[in-house]
Amino acid sequence: MTQKIFITGASGGLGAEFARAYAAPGKIIAITARRQSELDAVAATLDCETVTYAVDVTDHAGLKAAAADFIARYGAPDLVIANAGISAGTLTEFEEDLPAFERIFRVNVVGLFATFTPFVRAMQGKGGTLVGVASVAGIRGIPGSGGYCASKAAVISYLESLRGEMKPLGIDVVTILPGYIRTPLTEKNPYMMPFIMDAPDAARRIRRAIDRKASYAVVPWQMSVVAKLLRLIPNWLFDLAAAQKQRKPRAVEGQKM
Repeated sequence: MTQKIFITGASGGLGAEFARAYAAPGKIIAITARRQSELDAVAATLDCETVTYAVDVTDHAGLKAAAADFIARYGAPDLVIANAGISAGTLTEFEEDLPAFERIFRVNVVGLFATFTPFVRAMQGKGGTLVGVASVAGIRGIPGSGGYCASKAAVISYLESLRGEMKPLGIDVVTILPGYIRTPLTEKNPYMMPFIMDAPDAARRIRRAIDRKASYAVVPWQMSVVAKLLRLIPNWLFDLAAAQKQRKPRAVEGQKM
């Protein structure tokens, strides 16, 4: 049976590696991102039927149209991976950081809802899977990364809610919390990134979690230990450690959004 997959944020980094991890003859993969030329470059590396949609996940009408086109051509997808995400440092003391904060939430949180909702009715009763890419950054807030950490915490809670909503419809929901991955999102981080993974390796590990329909998976497993410890650390100790941590560059300092 042909597997049909729809992936957002797939012009590079982890999203492109998801497409490569799943690509095989007989599969149908749709990849979306803002830039058509980058999508074309990724599509050329995939050994399967591929369709591209140059659309931003904040363009809800455009995303809905892409989903409708995919369903009309191929039917309901078996797997939707909402991977699109952005990151930048934000500081509340600077009013000029507000647009970056808002865009992080529009892409990272609202983008998931906009990605999933056009497919739900078509997938209902067919055993499909919705995957949301959160982050271990959503476990506790790091100074200087409030927008990103808060957005990923919201993603975790949203997907937990969605899991209960989709169960009666026969649709599985998978929450993925990657640790540090070598991508353009992390290349400017000025601090140590323990257990950092290359994107192809991360995609393969995450695929295994998706294929077994894990409801919640931290990748790599070592970061699951870190995540548990972060929950247990008392506030006074966490705040002391967090205050010493170098901060992610702010968007207004040249970080690509």
